[in-house]
Formats: sequence, structure tokens, C-alpha cells
Amino acid sequence: MRKAAGERGIWQRHYWEHLIRDDADYQRHVDYVHVNPLKHGYVKRVEDWPYSTFHRYVAKGIYPPAWCGDASSDIEGDA
Repeated sequence: MRKAAGERGIWQRHYWEHLIRDDADYQRHVDYVHVNPLKHGYVKRVEDWPYSTFHRYVAKGIYPPAWCGDASSDIEGDA
């Protein structure tokens, strides 16, 4: 896809800045990052993605291990 768009290297051409407004906004962004591997079909459960900070959040008791269910569940928007 990036090759078709004329992009090279690791940087994408389009991006946007976003200032985190409050704790709720921060939480939405963290949730979005954690659910992405599931959303894009790389894993069947969020906890299956080994590279995620999700595992640290579970260890601290912030998320339950089965947070967000599995790929057979409906995923709402961008989490």
C-alpha cells in the first residue's frame, strides 16, 4: 500500500498532532493502541499480542487479562 502511495522508509506521509486533553482522552488513546492488533486481525485476543504494553497494564491491575474479549466479539469502532 505504501509503495503504491509513493512512500518509502518507515515514515508515513500523512499524520496529525493531538494534544491529550484529559485522563479520559489519554485512556481512549491507550485503548486504541491496545486493541489495534485485534482490530486488524493479527491476533484473536488483545492479550495474544506479545509486543503490547497491555501486559504491563494487566500486571498493574488496570485491565483484566480478557479485556476486550476475542475476535469473535463485536469490536466497537476504534475502541
